[in-house]
Amino acid sequence: MENITAAITAVGAYLPDFVLTNAILETMVDTNDEWITTRTGIKERRILKDPNKGTSYMAIKAAENLLEKRGIKAEEIDLIIVATATPDMPVAATAAYVASEIGATNAFAFDLQAACSSFLYGMSSAASYIESGRYKKVLLIGADKMSSILDYTDRATCIIFGDGAGAVLFEPNNEGLGFVDEYLRSDGIGREFLKIEAGGSLLPASEETVKNKQHYVFQDGRNVFKHAVSNMADVAEKIMMRNELSDEDVNWLVPHQANKRIIDATAQRMGVAEDKVMINIHKYGNTTSATLPLLLNDYEKQLHKGDNLVFAAFGGGFTWGSIYIKWAYNS
Repeated sequence: MENITAAITAVGAYLPDFVLTNAILETMVDTNDEWITTRTGIKERRILKDPNKGTSYMAIKAAENLLEKRGIKAEEIDLIIVATATPDMPVAATAAYVASEIGATNAFAFDLQAACSSFLYGMSSAASYIESGRYKKVLLIGADKMSSILDYTDRATCIIFGDGAGAVLFEPNNEGLGFVDEYLRSDGIGREFLKIEAGGSLLPASEETVKNKQHYVFQDGRNVFKHAVSNMADVAEKIMMRNELSDEDVNWLVPHQANKRIIDATAQRMGVAEDKVMINIHKYGNTTSATLPLLLNDYEKQLHKGDNLVFAAFGGGFTWGSIYIKWAYNS
């Protein structure tokens, strides 16, 4: 029996038109371009302004972009996973709606939530479904409308996040390309450092929770930064050691775009040169579940069949991990 690996065979993306620059933020909150840029590396981010459009809108657009580029029909998709921290609504799966809207009538669908690690965990799930041999085409979408959960009077959070969506298609491969290894971790110590306090079963929505702004993202930046720097670097280094990869063997580091200093620290620990690090944080900010697929979309034309890609991410919870993939196609 031939060994089946799960390979990424197509990518797609969607970004809203409105660009929220640091200059605009200066008029909204007590901050300035230099302060934001030196601490985060962010110059601008995209915002989905239409109040009647949610995460599903961007996920649908990214999926349609991928299907068009790959030249396949939605009916060929077996499974759709939407990695997101901002579903359209509680309970009703955003992925199910996305599947119906794009015409994926033969697919089942579900959401996956692990904060900024959602897409990374989704890659593990999508690959497992392919490697089982039961499914041939799994569409993984990372999408978040972070502007919907931000307090734009809180300069600690509103400067960081943006909106966007990216998608990848996983298919079987028998050339030894695709998914090679993963190292995924979590630690509940992070529960208090990055969260939305209200709206869940622990603290249901009420007039008081709305008044107290408890439905917005709260972040203890210092603690999150400290854990993110050490943990992202640790898992990326571990993946390299476990697979006997030298810094020269790694063609690309694909890091979650939370903070330029975290990205730099991870690359330095791995010994990977700056020109091998995918970066777009300056353009989009932290799009949470969408950062990794948006990187692949932006850098797709620079990727070559057989390239070694190391993914690394860190998110609330805490959740984090690293995945090693061999790129499967030339664009």
